[in-house]
Amino acid sequence: MTTLDRYVSREWVKVFLLAALGFPFLVMVIDLTDKLDTYLGRGISKGRVAYSYLFFLPETISLVLPVAVLFAVVFTVGALGRHSELTAAKASGISFHRLGASARRAELLGEKTARPTGSRFSPFVYRADSGWVYSIRSLELRTSGAEMRDPIMEREGTGEDYPTILVAAQRATYDTARTTRGWTLVKGAVRYLVGPSRETTFNFDSLRITTLRETPTALLAEPKAPDEMRYAELGRYVDALSRSGSDTKKLRVERALKLAVPFACIIIALFGAPLAISTPRTGMAWGVAVCLATTFVDLLMFQLSKAVGASGALPPAFAAWMPNLLFGAAGVWLLRKAPT
Repeated sequence: MTTLDRYVSREWVKVFLLAALGFPFLVMVIDLTDKLDTYLGRGISKGRVAYSYLFFLPETISLVLPVAVLFAVVFTVGALGRHSELTAAKASGISFHRLGASARRAELLGEKTARPTGSRFSPFVYRADSGWVYSIRSLELRTSGAEMRDPIMEREGTGEDYPTILVAAQRATYDTARTTRGWTLVKGAVRYLVGPSRETTFNFDSLRITTLRETPTALLAEPKAPDEMRYAELGRYVDALSRSGSDTKKLRVERALKLAVPFACIIIALFGAPLAISTPRTGMAWGVAVCLATTFVDLLMFQLSKAVGASGALPPAFAAWMPNLLFGAAGVWLLRKAPT
């Protein structure tokens, strides 16, 4: 690397780190000022509130990364442009995975109940893979396994070639032995719904079904929110929902945004660099105004893309990438117009 390259890199990193770490602190101060009375009113100690902000940090940093990249580009390129030392720059973004930090913070602040680790005696529904949905009256963990009461399993079909299957039983027991590990349904019936007024029913005293392969711990686990899932995990969840006939457009937008938002760092840098050097005589006020205005428009467009994609007006993937495409096109146009 040349002396100029090292100088540019050093200046860019300094501004980037200052923005990436400074903005989350500012956001946390604003959030604490606004909600401290609410947290203390729930009987939460100040130490617990302070500890919860450690889990707030990854989410906040992931949100401000495009802003940090834009500030670094504008103030680095703009400052050097005023001395005619540099005419263009580029930067890449970092994708943060939240690792369940948001859910953990919500639990600490009493906004979300902790995930159950023991038995569950109230009715609940579990959506499994391959379009199966389980309705369970209660699930009790025991030393040698577990027992479900009144389990009902349903897979929605499309016709004779792929009929709807309904399995109901009085109870189901889980055996933890290595050779017989799995669920056994006791005293129930299997119904194949082929068409209108056409069905076949089989009664059974006991039945082992390979479809029911979830462990008791997996059935007790609380479903994750989309922002807590990884890209591949959310994809499998969306596929399972679509097979059961659910509307998945909103979740498909959320999945596409997991790649589009980190990539926005590159697009914002591409847009900000020529904008910074196009007016070399302007000062810091211009740089701050450019950063804030661009950030506001970018975040607004991402929120609009969620709504447009979820409504079905545009394909979900295209809606999620639309802000990047528009800002990218504007950045290329500005680069062609920028002095070299």
